[in-house]
Amino acid sequence: MDEVVAGATPSEAAEMVALVRKVRDRGITVLIVEHVMKVIMGLSDRVIVMDQGCLIANGEPQKVVKDPRVLTAYFGEGYVGTDV
Repeated sequence: MDEVVAGATPSEAAEMVALVRKVRDRGITVLIVEHVMKVIMGLSDRVIVMDQGCLIANGEPQKVVKDPRVLTAYFGEGYVGTDV
């Protein structure tokens, strides 16, 4: 799925996340392209991050969001915060 919650209200986004979670919990693999990290962090067992077409991180969501390459790619050089 691509940008699952794009343009959705908060309640619509919550419904979509619940629906995707039901599908995932049935053992079905779900591939989501999404920029809303709250959605990804709440649904994913594994996250892949790309920057300019190149893989820069792959793994558990909590580790990936702290990866310096990810922080630099999405927040700029020198970013040190982890409140993603």
